[in-house]
Amino acid sequence: MRKKTVIMAAAALGLLLAGLAAQALVKSGEQALGTRKYSEYQTPQFCGTSCHGDIYQQWRQAMMSQAYTHHWDEIEYFKLAVPHAEKDSVVAGVKAGCNGCHAPIAFLAGDVPPPLPEKNSRANESVSCEVCHTAVGFGGDVPHNFNFISSPGRTKYGPRAGRNSPEHDLARSDFLNKAEFCGTCHNEMSPYGVWVKSTQLEWKDGPYSREGVRCHDCHMTYADGFSAAMGNRYPDVRQHLFHGAHDNGKVAGVIELRVHPDIREAEPGDRVKFTIALFNQKTGHKFPSGSVEDRIVWMHVEAVDAAGRVYHLPVDRKGFAGEEFTIGSDVLAYQDMGIALNDPGFKGVQRDGIPLGDRIFRMPYFDPQGRMTIQQWNTKSQGVDYRIGPRETKLETCTFTLPQDVAIGPLQVTAVLNYQKLVKPVADFLGVPADESEIVRVNAHTTSIEVVD
Repeated sequence: MRKKTVIMAAAALGLLLAGLAAQALVKSGEQALGTRKYSEYQTPQFCGTSCHGDIYQQWRQAMMSQAYTHHWDEIEYFKLAVPHAEKDSVVAGVKAGCNGCHAPIAFLAGDVPPPLPEKNSRANESVSCEVCHTAVGFGGDVPHNFNFISSPGRTKYGPRAGRNSPEHDLARSDFLNKAEFCGTCHNEMSPYGVWVKSTQLEWKDGPYSREGVRCHDCHMTYADGFSAAMGNRYPDVRQHLFHGAHDNGKVAGVIELRVHPDIREAEPGDRVKFTIALFNQKTGHKFPSGSVEDRIVWMHVEAVDAAGRVYHLPVDRKGFAGEEFTIGSDVLAYQDMGIALNDPGFKGVQRDGIPLGDRIFRMPYFDPQGRMTIQQWNTKSQGVDYRIGPRETKLETCTFTLPQDVAIGPLQVTAVLNYQKLVKPVADFLGVPADESEIVRVNAHTTSIEVVD
């Protein structure tokens, strides 16, 4: 009996040691580079042409399928990130690391830098079905910098258990149901220890996380239908649309605007103060979020008198520290692009590309020399965070002195909130296609006063 107990104890200890050894071999983030093979992962085309045709077609239209091939990502990576990484040891890791989120299977296979998108390699799969449905957790305490743990094999993980198919077994994953899963790529820390992407962390600190509203509920909406052609019908099949910053329909209306004057009648020469309330009623994180270094959101206010004359109303300054980065200006910025471009004397490009005096809702990123940068990997510090948080209302004012020759009659004042995915002067300088810097109208509102004699 004693001998049997010893044998059982030894066996248990062996299993424990084997488990610990296997756990020690699990790698995530930078440590996972080159730990897998392409052959361990099915292609998205395989998934889409066998059972999951509808979901595959949704994914093909989403930015998840273009994370590596999208024109701005290609230009930013090959024209800026890679040559910069080859010149600066501090940021050398981005040469491989960018692919941890933009081409995860290529990263796991050690295929970095991957071939250019025009070569049509497996890197072009971007964030494919197998990236998400083989994830079993993340390493460390905070999800960020592609620290998801990939476990490819016959078992695929999803929101529910169900019937196994000839191709794979299906297991329910609590991890895939959590916002932390999204955070493994939508939180990013620069080599200098600065949070340059923090969408999931913003959500965690906001009201929606406390109410149980997750990323999936807005970016992977639910509908009645089938997730697989031969599977069961469910009332809550997640749509793989991932609509977000590149979806104009998602951006439209995200902020509500209302304008009101302090008086309703005024004479030429009078001063009228217009207050604009901007309410974030739609996002569970700050707006803008994600690639904040690229994005620009600004408010433009104009008055039109009864004769059709147009007057630009600059925003009133509030006087807070760093406010100069939140007011449209004609200064130059982004000089650190010169490192990658082999131009040490590069003077930069126009910082904003918007009307002077307009209010900008942004958080500026600064390089090690204290210059504003759009290169998140080169961010050593950040300025004032003047973005609009979830359910936050910001109040702005424009004080307008009516010209002596203003037309008598109604004066209409319109506030417009605009959004660009990439600051236009940067897009133009780098040759990024125009759709990346198109102006998207988020919202607008008009009020009026009566100009009297």
